[in-house]
Amino acid sequence: MPKLKTRKAASKRYKRTGADNFLRRHAYKGHLLMKKSNTQKRKLSQTICVSTSDSKPIKLMLPY
Repeated sequence: MPKLKTRKAASKRYKRTGADNFLRRHAYKGHLLMKKSNTQKRKLSQTICVSTSDSKPIKLMLPY
């Protein structure tokens, strides 16, 4: 059976945890940061777990 290919874009965005969950970063932190408060920017900097409904397609994109 041939090797499965990894989606490189997904490998740059998601990180697998030990419990087979995926970590992701928040959106809206790339630009237009002057109008956002420091509290909002600080909360957007944290990493969070991907929801269970979204984790199945990510598992297909990241087979290893």
